[in-house]
Amino acid sequence: QVQLVQSGGGLVQAGDSLELVCTASGRTLMSYTIAWFRQTPGKERELVGGIRPYLGRSVKDRFTVSRDTAKNTVTLRMNSLKPEDTAVYYCAASRFSSVATRTDEYDYWGQGTQVTVSS
Repeated sequence: QVQLVQSGGGLVQAGDSLELVCTASGRTLMSYTIAWFRQTPGKERELVGGIRPYLGRSVKDRFTVSRDTAKNTVTLRMNSLKPEDTAVYYCAASRFSSVATRTDEYDYWGQGTQVTVSS
């Protein structure tokens, strides 16, 4: 079993940067694909970015996902935030080796954290 606990988030202004941290207990995250999703009311969760097993860093547009193996954490750094980035963000872990867009391919989920970007 893997337990994922998220930290970070909150209210920021457009153009700011923000980091969310996903901390795991139970097992090392190194062998898992870790992804970050976000969800707004009435919509499905959408993939923001992710990192495949054993990789240290992955960049997609304004979003960087990185691992800290010593702390067993995965961080999502978001740059140049926009109001449309406002959502609840979730980290998720999968035993598959690719970063899937389907949420049912993930085995473990964090509790979610609100990010609000004001204009």
